[in-house]
Amino acid sequence: MIYKVYYQQNALQVPIRENTQHAYVEADSEKSVREKLSDRNYNIELIQLLEGAHLEYEQASSHFELEQV
Repeated sequence: MIYKVYYQQNALQVPIRENTQHAYVEADSEKSVREKLSDRNYNIELIQLLEGAHLEYEQASSHFELEQV
């Protein structure tokens, strides 16, 4: 399964919507995504499962690149 992770680069700062970044991660569950990204200093806002038409739409985007974790 592929998840889209919305995060802030620094977990110690107050989140600012304009600074939100995203990454695509392949994992078995949301918990697994959090475990894979635990070594990074991210403030994770949302983890969203991508399926069906939504996944196809994201894959068609030029920004789509699976994170190697």
